[in-house]
Amino acid sequence: MKRMLLGSTALVAVALASGPAFAGMEEAKQFLDAEIGDMSSLSRAEQEQQMQWFIDAAQPFQGMDIKVVSETITTHEYESKVLAPAFTAITGIQVTHDLIGEGDVIEKLQTQMQSGENIYDAYINDSDLIGTHWRYKQVRDLSDWMEGEGKDVTDPMLDIDDFIGKSFTTAPDGKLYQLPDQQFANLYWFRYDWFNDETNKADFKEKYGYDLGVPVNWSAYEDIAEFFTGREIDGKQVYGHMDYGKKDPSLGWRFTDAWLSMAGNGDKGIPNGKPVDEWGIRVTDTDQPSGSCVARGGDTNGPAAVYSIAKYLDWLKAYAPPEAQGMTFSESGPVPAQGQIAQQIFWYTAFTADMVKEGIPVVNEDGSPKWRMAPSPHGVYWVEGMKLGYQDAGSWTLMNSTPVDRAKAAWLYAQFVVSKTVDVKKSHVGLTFIRESTIRDDSFTERAPKLGGLVEFYRSPARVQWTPTGTNVPDYPKLAQLWWQNIGDAASGSKTPQEAMDALCAAQEQVLARLERAGVQGDIGPKLNEEHDMDYWVEQAKANGTLAPQPMKENEKETPITISYDELVKSWQDSEASMPMKEGGMEATPASGDAMTKPAN
Repeated sequence: MKRMLLGSTALVAVALASGPAFAGMEEAKQFLDAEIGDMSSLSRAEQEQQMQWFIDAAQPFQGMDIKVVSETITTHEYESKVLAPAFTAITGIQVTHDLIGEGDVIEKLQTQMQSGENIYDAYINDSDLIGTHWRYKQVRDLSDWMEGEGKDVTDPMLDIDDFIGKSFTTAPDGKLYQLPDQQFANLYWFRYDWFNDETNKADFKEKYGYDLGVPVNWSAYEDIAEFFTGREIDGKQVYGHMDYGKKDPSLGWRFTDAWLSMAGNGDKGIPNGKPVDEWGIRVTDTDQPSGSCVARGGDTNGPAAVYSIAKYLDWLKAYAPPEAQGMTFSESGPVPAQGQIAQQIFWYTAFTADMVKEGIPVVNEDGSPKWRMAPSPHGVYWVEGMKLGYQDAGSWTLMNSTPVDRAKAAWLYAQFVVSKTVDVKKSHVGLTFIRESTIRDDSFTERAPKLGGLVEFYRSPARVQWTPTGTNVPDYPKLAQLWWQNIGDAASGSKTPQEAMDALCAAQEQVLARLERAGVQGDIGPKLNEEHDMDYWVEQAKANGTLAPQPMKENEKETPITISYDELVKSWQDSEASMPMKEGGMEATPASGDAMTKPAN
């Protein structure tokens, strides 16, 4: 790379030496020299202009101590250890940026919501809580805040339209409730070198009748998993799949993070299906949650959802290492980097930095990866127009219970760590893109060959199909914890997939019913439908031009289809110039059919 990723040691020394008492452009220039350099989408003059605005806007708050919190990931570690001290040196506002577990962040936020006590001045919490924040009205509406009470501390160079996840944090009322700070997607991961090995290609073609390539659907993924499992490569037995199955809170993320949507659960719609979302929760025309079970028009226990759980269990047992069934999310994450996994259907791009380290089995001697990432394959119930996977969007949230002056100081810090001045450098550290300008920066064009398709994916027209949990979920903290407990029963074998999903939808409806009785969310809170048989809801969907719940298909093993990875990437690039920009990204188009293969008749 022409631009070097400068170290942060000198910057931290500058920040600590300067302290909050003396703040100004001299400190800003030292920060820009030591940490940013030309690793920014702004020119040096524009960087200094933005820093001067922060210095001026922070004047009323100099000497104030504020506390913010986020989960512990690489991006937030960089903010806490490097950007927070820099902000303090430049503005005179002392920031403590705490790093705690994701569950602990939600617990602190819930406590502040329930008690009104100001525990933190700002939170970075997942945009999965957008339905919670919109309905409970316990957080500041940022659209009104930026035009009203917070206008004097809103950066004129913030450029909200540059944020690719803006649609994720916008509620049905059209208001922005959270500001994205970091994003990553779950995608398909595979050994590019093994897929391009001539012997593997020939053996696969002979056995299955079509080309080995990126699977477009679950049927092809299953064939590839079978093909590689038990095969010996470089003297080691390899596996065609990786996952995890321990009954643990992390098992819930495995499914709430859009696994059901990949199968074809719910309705069409980006960023989330309407009226039924990827959790299987239905809402009314006025966005009131009205059911989760098929009997009330939901889809949590419908055929697509049950099929998704059955496939998860089948693949885990047949094609993953035996120890995977007893692993948690964090235990399973490093396994593909050890060199014995051929592909993984559910892989987070947040692992990218760990998968490109020199000397590990999945990296070549020149530092290039032996693997690639690609769009996730979809299940038999999936149709064009549905979301295809999950994208995490940790986002800044200001609670109503935070005093105005503290909220303003925290808002300044939030804008600093997502500013165009620092975002390119921060993205090189954490690889969690939030801005279109950063994704298009020349430094990522240079680095792209070392990142296994991450840059190509985020520049592609496909990315809009990966979205967080949406607004159909009225209380994310209460409902999300139900998933691991119920699906864990299926993973352990104590319940069938159908029994587990029946129990899950019933548990979700109990929460919805309690919220309805309490009336705490007003006229956008739950209002449960009357129960009917599935045929009734299938007919309703047909009459309304919607999909969910879909009846069970006679054959859930569809014709397998694969696509050449190189042709897939080329199709993205070819379409880029003419692709119209949309809020939150680009409009999705299917890849070129010329590169797709399926078995000959």
